[in-house]
Amino acid sequence: MRKSLFMYLFFFALLFIIFQYMNEKTIFESQEKSINGLSKRLDKAKDSIGVLNKELSESNYFSLLGNDNAMYYLEKYDLNAADVKQQITDLIYDKNGLEGGNPLVEFKGDRGPMRINKIKFLNHRWIQADFSDGQRWGEVIIEYFFDKNNKLDIYPVKTVLYPL
Repeated sequence: MRKSLFMYLFFFALLFIIFQYMNEKTIFESQEKSINGLSKRLDKAKDSIGVLNKELSESNYFSLLGNDNAMYYLEKYDLNAADVKQQITDLIYDKNGLEGGNPLVEFKGDRGPMRINKIKFLNHRWIQADFSDGQRWGEVIIEYFFDKNNKLDIYPVKTVLYPL
C-alpha cells in the first residue's frame, strides 16, 4: 500500500511538473512575442524620430538660430542671436498696441486694426510675419538691421493680403 501511495505521489508530481513546464513555456513564448512586437514598434518609432529630426533640421536652416552664417554675422557686431530675436520680437508685438494697428502692416483692417500674430526669423535680415484683423489675413516680409551704433532699424519689404 505504501508503494502504491508513493507511486501515485510520483505520478502526481510528474504531472504537476509537466503542467508547470507547459504553462511556463506558454508564458515565455507569449512574452517573447510581445517583446518582439515592442522591438519592432521601437524601431519604427526611432525611424520616425530620425525623419522628423531631418525635417526639423531642414526647416531650421531658414531661421536665425539655425543658420550659422546669420549667427556669425551677428557675432561680428557683438550681438547675441537669441537676444536679438527676443528684442525684435518684443518690438514687433509692442507695435500691435499702437492706435490704428501695427505700422509694419500697410493694409487697414475691416474689423479693426491689423495686428501681427506670429513671426518667424528667416535669417539675420528678414522676418516673415502673419497678420490679421480677425476676418482678413496676410503675411509681411520685414527687413531689419543694426547700424554701426547697434541701433535697430526695421521696416516692411513686401506685404500680401489673402482674398476673402
